[in-house]
Amino acid sequence: MQLPELPEPLASFQPEIGLILGSGLGFFADDRIEVAGRLPYSEIEGFPVSTVEGHAGQFVYGTVEEKRVICMQGRFHFYEGYSMAEVTKPIRLMHALGVRTLYITNAAGGIHPDFVSGDFMLLSDHINALGTNPLIGWQGKEGVPFPDMTEVYDRSLRRGLHAWAASQGVGLREGVYLATTGPSFETPAEVRAFAKLGADAVGMSTVPEAIVARKLAMRVLAISCITNAAAGISKTPLTHEEVTETAGRVRPQFADLLTAAIALA
Repeated sequence: MQLPELPEPLASFQPEIGLILGSGLGFFADDRIEVAGRLPYSEIEGFPVSTVEGHAGQFVYGTVEEKRVICMQGRFHFYEGYSMAEVTKPIRLMHALGVRTLYITNAAGGIHPDFVSGDFMLLSDHINALGTNPLIGWQGKEGVPFPDMTEVYDRSLRRGLHAWAASQGVGLREGVYLATTGPSFETPAEVRAFAKLGADAVGMSTVPEAIVARKLAMRVLAISCITNAAAGISKTPLTHEEVTETAGRVRPQFADLLTAAIALA
């Protein structure tokens, strides 16, 4: 896959860390990044654009904790009609710019009975229920053909963030994330099946980006904001508005957590 040419300020920025901000979590770019520049996806030739409410649709780059970061303020989803190659194109672009550590965030529905709205969950592993894989039809010579997925989410980064959270009295869960295509929320029967498979939370993103990042030998840390209980557990109908409202409620705590994670890289 041929990657697009970028404006000189970003092309020469040499970011160390990539960030993907999920639904309702784009505020981090405005709250915590000392911004050097912004580049709307619409200004990148041949690049997808974000179509979901709450996804600003731009790269923001600058520094956090003296680390050079490039941030996706808005991601792409398979359910928007994009191919897996398009969904994960930003990861390949970040890698080409020099990023070797990727932080992925998402809003997820809680399946584990102990999880409540507003909890944060570090991903220890994932289940790919998307029915496809972003490495199918891979064009390019980057990475190994059959990447090992024994440890997708970096153990040392997870350990370090747990230590920080404990020192600050911040509740931080850990569990398995299951990705579905969406855009419909899951049925109660599906959620019961996912629980039997070992899933603690469910969402519609993250897994494609993580798989491509691991193929490219990038370190990956992923954080879910549990914004609602999944279908059959929740006592009310599921809505996208609930997702964004919960993300807004935990805004300062999430920003502190992600800032601390970046400092570990």
